[in-house]
Amino acid sequence: MELDFGWILTLFVIGFIGSLISGMIGIGGSIIKYPMLLYIPPLLGFAAFTAQEVSAVSAVQVFFATLAGMFAYRKGGFINKKLVLAMGIPIIAGSFIGGYGSKFLPDSAINLTYAVMALVAAVMMFMPKKETDRADYSNVSFNTTVAAIAAAIVGILSGIVGAAGAFITVPIMLVVLKIPTRVAIASSLAITFISSIGTTVGKVMGGHLLLIPSLVMVIASIIASPLGAKLGKKMNVKVLQWILAALITATVIKIWVDILT
Repeated sequence: MELDFGWILTLFVIGFIGSLISGMIGIGGSIIKYPMLLYIPPLLGFAAFTAQEVSAVSAVQVFFATLAGMFAYRKGGFINKKLVLAMGIPIIAGSFIGGYGSKFLPDSAINLTYAVMALVAAVMMFMPKKETDRADYSNVSFNTTVAAIAAAIVGILSGIVGAAGAFITVPIMLVVLKIPTRVAIASSLAITFISSIGTTVGKVMGGHLLLIPSLVMVIASIIASPLGAKLGKKMNVKVLQWILAALITATVIKIWVDILT
């Protein structure tokens, strides 16, 4: 894999764009960066990453992107500790299993897993959600059992693709658990950070980690994710929902076209 300025710059731009959006809408950024890392480098004449390598780089990047974004949200009172605990513990266990277990899967299986997850997330994002902005987010109730089971399943699947699973965790919070959008976004960053620990450890143990691309993506994440979080706190909740829905839908179309053709 050739190490030159153009290649480094390409990776940095991919990481910056993905992390900016991840901080804004509460996802780790893999919904954007997974296809970008898979398709953009070879399009520009650089060596292509395998799905295994993309998922490993994504896992490391998500860890730092969500950590930076979470700190940007911590003062707003939007992170629900009960929700983070209920979903964080099952998701880290599941993500470790998926992250390590992915070493036994072919690239086609990893891409298919990602495509199915993104499709489910897209469908959920277009389900009706009645919500308005409100001042007090301290009293948010939800079904703890459903949250824990959903988190465990998401953890296993997201561990396989190196995505911490926030692109499907947020829709689950909004549609199934009826969590307010701003709480879902902020809490998702914390849950995704926890999930990415298991995924990253699993990927490192699986032997697919690429050092230079991971470092470049991490630097981009640390810079861009807090900027995205600041933008997200100022935006209308419906705008945030539509941005997430549009990104997921575009990714679903691209991935499924490639799989079917």
